[in-house]
Amino acid sequence: MSVIQAIVLGILQGLTEFLPVSSSGHIELGKALLGINSDSTLIFTIVVHGATVLSILVVFWKDIVDLTKGVFKFKWNEETDYTAKIIVSMIPVGIVGLFFKDYVESYFGSGNVAFVGYMLLITSFLLALTYFYKPKKTGEVSYWKVFIIGIAQAIAVLPGISRSGSTIATGLLLGVDKEKITKFSFLMVVVPVLGENFLDLMKGTELTSSSVGLGPLVAGFLAAFIFGVLACKWMIKIVKNSKLIYFAIYTLIVGLLAIIIA
Repeated sequence: MSVIQAIVLGILQGLTEFLPVSSSGHIELGKALLGINSDSTLIFTIVVHGATVLSILVVFWKDIVDLTKGVFKFKWNEETDYTAKIIVSMIPVGIVGLFFKDYVESYFGSGNVAFVGYMLLITSFLLALTYFYKPKKTGEVSYWKVFIIGIAQAIAVLPGISRSGSTIATGLLLGVDKEKITKFSFLMVVVPVLGENFLDLMKGTELTSSSVGLGPLVAGFLAAFIFGVLACKWMIKIVKNSKLIYFAIYTLIVGLLAIIIA
């Protein structure tokens, strides 16, 4: 992998991790177009995922500090309740990560471009649904709602289904306030991504067989972090202004193109 390729993939990761267009799907399509072997780039995937997690910490640092302070008061308060909801939302993706990780990973690779295309069509449908279906607004993020949102996040481990798109769209369809579901969607992903990276780090043989040098890793990290911060802030404004329909059109077009090309 060259530095230029790493920057392109880093920008893709940073932008698409937060925009509702599927980062995993775009990364797989990007690798296929650039002729990069997915099996030898595990360490690169870990690095750019870490960069996007860091971008979340930067954008929501005040919320994270407030939650941490509230939890360490060791009493049931608003911060503890919110943290408990994040934990509940992680249960479905945790089950998938522990018991079905190898099965899910079989869908990643340059040979699954058509599959990514079909999953992008599902993302498009879900985003479009938020435009045409307007449920009664209940405002709050309740425990049963966060569990359903967590199921959406678990399904989004498949390449082509947007994690941010599926979780935010599910929250909106459940009547959750726009700003609240956007913040919750971003905060709920921090621990699962770190956990996934930890499991990947345990695969020592695959890491040592990586063909990615230090230069591309640094370039990819910086690109993913910078564009991750920009996309995270942009996404908050997009949801607030109810413009998800444009991404529904985009994922529809990209999904169809992927199927045709495959």
